[in-house]
Order: sequence, then structure tokens, then C-alpha cells
Amino acid sequence: MNIVVVGSGYVGLVTGVCFAELGLRVTCMDHDAAKIDRLIMGDIPIYEPGLQNLVLLNQKAGRLSFTTDAAACIGQADAVFIAVGTPTRKGDNHADLQYIFAAARDIAPHLRDYTVIVTKSTVPVGTGRRMASIIRDMNPAAAFDMVSNPEFLREGTAIRDFMRPDRVVVGAETPKAVAVMRRLYEPLTGQDVPLVVTTLETAEMAKYAANAFLAMKITFINQMADLCEVTQANVNDVAKIMGLDQRIGSKFLRAGPGYGGSCFPKDTRALAETARSLGVELGLVRQTMDYNDARKHTMVDRILAAFGGGVAGKTLAILGLTFKPGTDDMRDAASLVIVPALRAAGAHLKLYDPKGMEEAQSCLGDDAGQWCANALDTLSGADGAVLITEWDEFRALSPEAIVRMLRDPVFVDLRNVYDVPAMQAAGVAYTSLGRPVASLVCPSMTRAPAEVL
Repeated sequence: MNIVVVGSGYVGLVTGVCFAELGLRVTCMDHDAAKIDRLIMGDIPIYEPGLQNLVLLNQKAGRLSFTTDAAACIGQADAVFIAVGTPTRKGDNHADLQYIFAAARDIAPHLRDYTVIVTKSTVPVGTGRRMASIIRDMNPAAAFDMVSNPEFLREGTAIRDFMRPDRVVVGAETPKAVAVMRRLYEPLTGQDVPLVVTTLETAEMAKYAANAFLAMKITFINQMADLCEVTQANVNDVAKIMGLDQRIGSKFLRAGPGYGGSCFPKDTRALAETARSLGVELGLVRQTMDYNDARKHTMVDRILAAFGGGVAGKTLAILGLTFKPGTDDMRDAASLVIVPALRAAGAHLKLYDPKGMEEAQSCLGDDAGQWCANALDTLSGADGAVLITEWDEFRALSPEAIVRMLRDPVFVDLRNVYDVPAMQAAGVAYTSLGRPVASLVCPSMTRAPAEVL
């Protein structure tokens, strides 16, 4: 089968490359000529583990190509996947659908034989029908069906998420469209991956509902961390106990500085605004958004408190800048709040991120501080450190190395990476989230789940 993926950003590129890896002939189409030229040369504009290797392999095999010419590829496609951005619209927090509708207008004139038009982008309920109307108005003779096929990719593990998904969701209205989607995903469903067929509206809603729930789960454990701090409970142990309950699960139960990235912030905003426009108030979602926004600012207060109430004149090592490890994505990262606030408070900053330096410099400015080459260089001679993103490179730092490199061993850990007793034993003035200063973990909590009494 031949497929075209319109949009070669994060979702589009991963989708196209993975379908090519499954044996399909894939053309990734984008109007950004500079991006397409880079991709043709094998230069990947985003960081995603394993992606560059798959691009090169499938280009060499002749299954993957890149173009800016819609007319040259749309007419030959069995399916066209639309994977363009749906950012937050300025002024009202709704999803900005200008790119999705532009994509519909781009492909409409070039449709020939029957084609399935698939929305991969995250879009509000009803968008698929509006896209279908645009295409019919521009090309009344076009034979096509609209399908919603939301992505559930996590940055840093996107290839694995595509190849071994929890489920494939297909919102479609005709047996013919469903049959095409079944053929596309047969390599996965043949390995017992569930394929859930539903309506357009249900598929569109499912993606927003899933992301909003996960955002609430993150916010919940962050609120529990706040409570643990005033009760001498340990949020890590609380989260483990919760996660052992199969109704809850252990994922997304790690205390931190608040969620960020390309999905949760914009999708919770869009869902809440869509609901409000339809006369439904999603109080839980709105409270999640408000708390998450505020939490990033409370992290600044926590850092200042750890340094005696102020950081003026101090040199601080900042470890990690991206919104999470495994990606170079800076969208809604906690560092975008924390770094400017520390600079405004008079701190001199040494900054380092294993994969996000270029993006971080673009977002924070070249003058945000001293940009360093590695973790030890960042720590060396600083008056203290703040860990914002839990890259493995930072996990490998021993408490003794931290004490040796810092001028004053004050360490604020916003991801609970290190062991509290070990840091204290090494002489680190250690601050983390939701964990008492001297935590005694019940022995049963250190055993494998099957051995918990």
C-alpha cells in the first residue's frame, strides 16, 4: 500500500518512518523545504532515540521518501495521514486548527481514486467532519472517507509506542474505510494489538480524555507530595503502594515540578475550552491546569528557600532543561519558568542538558547563563545545584562527586532522583519533593512486588 503523511514534525515523521518499517511505501510531505532537504540528507530535525537509524534504513530500502510536492504524491495514495500541529490558539486556549484545515485544502484537489483521509493530529470533537466538508466543497467528485486515528506516542519512546501500542483506535463510518485501516495495521494487530473501531467523534474525544486523565494523575501525586511534606510521609512510598493497585497502576505517579511537553498542556486547555463552549464545565481538568501552572512557580520558591531565602550573587548549576528525559523538546518545560526567575533573583547560572542544548538556547537565550559541556563541568565550582530533568547521566552522579564538585553542597532535586540518607551521609544539604529529611522505608517496600506482605 502507498501512504502519504502530511506534516513531517514529531508525530508525522515517527508515523511515516514506522509505517515504512512495517513494509509500506511512505511519502512524507511538508511545505517546509528546508526541513525536507534535511530529511532527504538523513539529518533529523528532532531528537528521538532510534529515529535517525530507521529513516536511513528505510530510505535505503526505497520504502521512505520526502517531498514538498502534494500533487506528485496524493493522487497515488491509498491513505493520507494528516499530522500537522494543533497548538493552543492565542487568546482563548482553544486548539488552533488553521494548519489542519490548510492540510485538507492542500490535498483536496489532488484526490483521484478512493482514498482514506486519516487525522493523526489531536483535534477537538467535530474536526473530522469539518475537514470532510472542506474537501467535498473543493472537490465534489472526490471519493474518500474520513478517519480519526489518534496517536498515543510518548516523546523518548515513540518508536516503541508505535510498534508495540496498547491499542490502535480507528474512528470511521464505513466498512471500506475500516478495511483499509485494518490492512495498514495488520502487522501490529497480527501480534494481538487490540484495534478499537468507533465513531469519528469517539476517537477524537478518546485522545483528549486519555491525556487529561494522565495530566490529572501527575497533578494528584504532586499534591500528595505537598501533603507528605507537612506530615512526614514519603511520597515515593505512597506512590509505590498506590501503583501496586492494578486499578491505579504505577505510571505517571512520580512527583516533579509539573507536566510540560507538546501534548498535556495544550490538550487539557483545548478540552476544557471545547467543553465550556458546549455548556459543560470540566472542573477537574481546569483545576489540574491551574495547579500545574502554579507549581512551576512554587518550585522557584522552594529553590530560594533551600539557599537561605535568596540566590543573589550565587552561581547555580542547572541540570536538565527539557520537559522530560529522552527528548530535546522544551515546550512548557519547567525550566522556562525556573531559569528566568533565578536570573531575576540575581543568580549566575551554569546550564546543561544532554540533548536539549540547542533548543534550550533558542528558548532561553544565549545569555541565560554559561552553557556547559557535561554534568561535572556544570557542577564544578558552583555554589549549589538544581536538578530539573532526570536524565540518566545525572542519576549516575554519586553523592561524593556532587560534594567534591560543588563549592557549597546545596542540592535541590525536583525529580527525587537520589537517595535521601545517602545524600545526607555524604554531607549534601539535600532538598527533594514530598520526602522527609530522614526517611525510614519499611523493609517490605524494598522487596519485589510479589514479595510485598
